[in-house]
Amino acid sequence: MIFFVTGGSRGIGRSIVLDALQAGHDVAFTFVEHREAADEVLRIAAARAPERRCRAYRLDVRRPYEVERIVDYVITDYDTVDVVVNSAAVNRPGLAASLPDEIWQNCIDTNLSGTFYVSRQFLPTFLAAGYGRFIHISSISQTGMTGQVAYSASKAGLIGLSGALAKEYGRKGITSNVLSVGFVDTDMTREQMSESNKAFWHQMCPVGRMGQGSDISAAVLFLASPGASFITGAVLMVTGGLEWAP
Repeated sequence: MIFFVTGGSRGIGRSIVLDALQAGHDVAFTFVEHREAADEVLRIAAARAPERRCRAYRLDVRRPYEVERIVDYVITDYDTVDVVVNSAAVNRPGLAASLPDEIWQNCIDTNLSGTFYVSRQFLPTFLAAGYGRFIHISSISQTGMTGQVAYSASKAGLIGLSGALAKEYGRKGITSNVLSVGFVDTDMTREQMSESNKAFWHQMCPVGRMGQGSDISAAVLFLASPGASFITGAVLMVTGGLEWAP
């Protein structure tokens, strides 16, 4: 299969790209700022899976005209795409009463609108093939988290978006599902979480650890597999049970 992964140069997206390649798939991925990180992923990909195709494309998912252009390039380069993983995201903490408009807009535009633009642009390809898999990366904060009003709202919106795609296109061979991710060891959590906060969530998590990128990519590969063809409109909690913490 051929995967398209947004935000594939760092964090969860990077793990998805590399694990999909090692599982025998070809991968196209996007980045917006971190060219060096994208080049590193390409180097690792060439070493680990030299027989697979892997290419990086610069894309700001907030801009629909850029999405249209890059998707056209990807289809030209790969002929088709079977699995779209919407992983690109930003997190800008802030309380609702004092959150600047631009921070709210950036989270919504990147995490929610960007996912819609990418999904919409790939629908003709999926419809023509009679097959396609949308997998959207959400967060345990989808039900609301203190100091994360913009991020929470954007991640909650993915559930409605995915459910609509599932209902509209399920009879066309297309599935759409959400992974709701817990606290994962990524650049985002390392940069934005204090050590005391990390220790608290580690203590509260039923499995007793933070998630790893491989935990998320394993779930992505399952949802992309033939064994998941009867699963659509679902929200799979990949949280270590954190939503059940007391």
